[in-house]
Amino acid sequence: MLLMPRKTKYRKAQKGKRRGIATTGDKITFGEYGLKALENGYIRGTHMEACRVVVARKMKGAGKLWINIFPNKPISKKPAETRMGKGKGDLDHWVAVVRRGRVLFEISGVPEDFAKGVLRLVSFKLPVKSKFVKRGGL
Repeated sequence: MLLMPRKTKYRKAQKGKRRGIATTGDKITFGEYGLKALENGYIRGTHMEACRVVVARKMKGAGKLWINIFPNKPISKKPAETRMGKGKGDLDHWVAVVRRGRVLFEISGVPEDFAKGVLRLVSFKLPVKSKFVKRGGL
């Protein structure tokens, strides 16, 4: 299941900036435990799917997972060994722009030590540094 938007206004997007601190989505809203990003970056839809699979395998139906990010930015890429010019490249993949402080995943319905272990495995699959957080805690 590849995550991508059903419909967008424009096929290709400009690069934009990956700096700043998250002002929205920086608190745990659904679950008891979460995984918070410590740096800015792009998270591909394939990374998110890998994380979802890890959680599904480890939790074996227990508890609940919330994915708080969605890959809504298209990234284009020109073919290898292509000369400069001739327009922007074709769409390659979709990414979610993540700023530091953003809660990426949330878990509930499992003990804290188990949730910490599961989210540790999830963090290995991500291209940004992240940390385990609890609801109401730091």
